[in-house]
Amino acid sequence: MQLRLLRLFLILSAIGWIVCIVGVFAIWPQVNSIAQGLGAKPIAYDPMLDYWLRMICSAFTLVGIWYLAMALWPQKFAVAIPFFGWLMIVEGVVLLISGLRLGIGPFPFYGDVLACFVCGIGIVYLAKHARPE
Repeated sequence: MQLRLLRLFLILSAIGWIVCIVGVFAIWPQVNSIAQGLGAKPIAYDPMLDYWLRMICSAFTLVGIWYLAMALWPQKFAVAIPFFGWLMIVEGVVLLISGLRLGIGPFPFYGDVLACFVCGIGIVYLAKHARPE
C-alpha cells in the first residue's frame, strides 16, 4: 500500500514537471496566451526570452521524466527518491517565499506550493518503501 502511495506522489510530481513540455513546442503567441491565462501581463517577443523559455521548459520536462522513471521503477531508483522528495520541498519553499514577496495571486500560486509540499513530504516519508527487501 505504501509503495502504491509513493508511486502516486511520484506520478503527480512527474505530471507537474512534465506539463512544461508545452513551452518547448508552443509558438510565442501561444506562450503569451497561456501566461496571460495564468495571470501574467502580455510579454513582448524577445529572442532571448524565447530561448530561455525553451531551456527552462525542457529542463523541467527532463526533471519530470526522472519522477516518472522513479514511479515506474522505484526499487531501481530507491537511493534517488528521497533527494527528489526534498527537491519538491525546497521548490515549494522557493515558490512560497517568491510568491509572497511578489504578491502573486492565488492561481496558480497556491496550487503550485501545495503540490510541492504535499508531494515532497509524501515522497520523503514513503521513500523507505522503495528499498529492495
